[in-house]
Amino acid sequence: MRGVPEDRAARDLKAAFDHLRGRKDVIPAKIGSVGWCMGGGYSLQAAVAIPELSAAVICYGRLVTDSSAIAGIGASILGIFGARDKGIPEESVLEFEGTAKGMQKDVNVTIYPEAGHAFMNPGNAGGYREADAKDAWTRILAFFGSKFNNH
Repeated sequence: MRGVPEDRAARDLKAAFDHLRGRKDVIPAKIGSVGWCMGGGYSLQAAVAIPELSAAVICYGRLVTDSSAIAGIGASILGIFGARDKGIPEESVLEFEGTAKGMQKDVNVTIYPEAGHAFMNPGNAGGYREADAKDAWTRILAFFGSKFNNH
């Protein structure tokens, strides 16, 4: 996780977006991102770095706190977090959400009270929370459906 240079990851995300946008079978206004843990942080970084991104889902990923970075977000954001995540405190999630909403960003966060980090991962023997994971998946699919269905 620490071996990926941030600037390279940002370039790779932008290159992937540009590749998708250039395909004839892709509607450029309907490109989104989703990620878990490190990937969740990168999903948010994509929303910060790529103003044309339509939607991004952050599943217990690292958040940005710099208001100038948040100001650049053009995508709708769905955040999925666990209140018992020791690496991403609930207070940080609420601060991010409050700052973003204060800037009129389309950000919606769900915090599962009994969940910790990686609660959606069925391989997480000590922390998988099946009911919360199913609910989170329902939210993710509804979020993308609302952003990308024909309307």
